[in-house]
Amino acid sequence: MSSSVIPTLRYRNARAAIDFLVAAFGFQARMVVEGEGDAIDHAQLVLGTGMIMPGSHRDDEYGRLIDSQSRASVYVVVPDVEAHAAQARAAGAEILIEPAQQDYGGSNYIV
Repeated sequence: MSSSVIPTLRYRNARAAIDFLVAAFGFQARMVVEGEGDAIDHAQLVLGTGMIMPGSHRDDEYGRLIDSQSRASVYVVVPDVEAHAAQARAAGAEILIEPAQQDYGGSNYIV
Protein backbone atom coordinates (compact mmCIF):
# COMPACT_ATOMS: atom_id res chain seq x y z
CA MET A 1 0.00 0.00 0.00
CA SER A 2 1.26 3.48 -0.81
CA SER A 3 0.20 6.91 0.34
CA SER A 4 -2.34 8.72 -1.78
CA VAL A 5 -1.96 11.97 0.17
CA ILE A 6 1.45 13.51 -0.39
CA PRO A 7 2.23 16.90 1.16
CA THR A 8 4.46 19.19 -0.87
CA LEU A 9 6.68 21.51 1.08
CA ARG A 10 8.71 24.51 -0.12
CA TYR A 11 11.88 25.67 1.61
CA ARG A 12 14.28 28.54 1.03
CA ASN A 13 17.11 26.03 1.63
CA ALA A 14 15.66 22.72 0.44
CA ARG A 15 18.98 20.88 0.62
CA ALA A 16 19.31 21.65 4.33
CA ALA A 17 15.64 20.81 4.89
CA ILE A 18 16.04 17.42 3.22
CA ASP A 19 19.14 16.63 5.29
CA PHE A 20 17.24 17.65 8.44
CA LEU A 21 14.12 15.61 7.58
CA VAL A 22 16.28 12.54 6.95
CA ALA A 23 18.30 12.97 10.17
CA ALA A 24 15.50 14.08 12.47
CA PHE A 25 12.57 11.97 11.32
CA GLY A 26 14.04 8.99 9.50
CA PHE A 27 12.82 9.82 5.98
CA GLN A 28 14.74 8.24 3.10
CA ALA A 29 15.47 10.23 -0.05
CA ARG A 30 14.01 8.25 -2.95
CA MET A 31 14.57 11.01 -5.53
CA VAL A 32 16.22 14.43 -5.51
CA VAL A 33 16.07 16.49 -8.72
CA GLU A 34 18.54 19.34 -8.70
CA GLY A 35 17.74 22.63 -10.41
CA GLU A 36 19.83 25.69 -11.18
CA GLY A 37 22.32 26.81 -8.55
CA ASP A 38 21.41 25.38 -5.17
CA ALA A 39 17.75 24.77 -6.06
CA ILE A 40 15.95 21.47 -5.60
CA ASP A 41 13.25 21.26 -8.26
CA HIS A 42 11.65 18.15 -6.82
CA ALA A 43 12.36 15.55 -4.17
CA GLN A 44 10.60 12.50 -2.84
CA LEU A 45 11.23 11.48 0.75
CA VAL A 46 9.60 8.30 2.00
CA LEU A 47 8.83 6.90 5.43
CA GLY A 48 7.07 3.55 5.47
CA THR A 49 4.27 3.83 2.93
CA GLY A 50 4.11 7.64 3.19
CA MET A 51 5.84 10.28 1.14
CA ILE A 52 6.47 14.02 1.18
CA MET A 53 7.80 16.09 -1.69
CA PRO A 54 10.05 18.95 -0.57
CA GLY A 55 11.56 21.42 -3.00
CA SER A 56 13.03 24.88 -3.18
CA HIS A 57 10.93 27.98 -2.76
CA ARG A 58 10.13 29.49 -6.14
CA ASP A 59 10.30 33.24 -6.55
CA ASP A 60 7.54 33.35 -9.13
CA GLU A 61 3.76 33.75 -9.00
CA TYR A 62 3.28 30.15 -7.85
CA GLY A 63 5.87 30.52 -5.10
CA ARG A 64 4.39 33.80 -3.85
CA LEU A 65 0.90 32.26 -3.79
CA ILE A 66 2.11 29.28 -1.78
CA ASP A 67 3.89 31.55 0.72
CA SER A 68 0.91 33.86 1.19
CA GLN A 69 -1.95 31.34 1.20
CA SER A 70 -0.76 27.99 2.46
CA ARG A 71 -0.87 26.74 6.00
CA ALA A 72 -0.25 23.07 6.61
CA SER A 73 0.84 20.44 9.04
CA VAL A 74 2.02 16.93 8.40
CA TYR A 75 0.89 13.94 10.44
CA VAL A 76 3.34 11.04 10.33
CA VAL A 77 2.55 7.62 11.81
CA VAL A 78 5.54 6.00 13.54
CA PRO A 79 5.81 2.82 15.61
CA ASP A 80 7.45 4.46 18.68
CA VAL A 81 6.54 8.10 19.38
CA GLU A 82 9.02 8.49 22.26
CA ALA A 83 11.95 7.17 20.21
CA HIS A 84 10.93 9.26 17.23
CA ALA A 85 10.79 12.43 19.34
CA ALA A 86 14.20 11.61 20.82
CA GLN A 87 15.67 11.18 17.32
CA ALA A 88 14.16 14.48 16.21
CA ARG A 89 15.45 16.29 19.30
CA ALA A 90 18.95 14.84 18.82
CA ALA A 91 18.95 16.20 15.25
CA GLY A 92 18.08 19.68 16.50
CA ALA A 93 14.30 19.74 16.13
CA GLU A 94 12.38 21.97 18.51
CA ILE A 95 9.76 19.87 20.28
CA LEU A 96 6.78 22.18 20.84
CA ILE A 97 4.63 19.63 22.66
CA GLU A 98 6.29 16.63 24.30
CA PRO A 99 5.12 13.08 23.50
CA ALA A 100 1.92 12.28 25.40
CA GLN A 101 -0.81 9.66 25.44
CA GLN A 102 -4.06 11.01 23.99
CA ASP A 103 -7.60 10.36 25.21
CA TYR A 104 -8.39 8.48 21.99
CA GLY A 105 -5.69 5.89 22.63
CA GLY A 106 -2.82 7.11 20.49
CA SER A 107 0.13 9.22 21.45
CA ASN A 108 1.71 12.14 19.65
CA TYR A 109 4.06 15.08 19.86
CA ILE A 110 4.38 18.32 17.96
CA VAL A 111 7.62 19.53 16.46
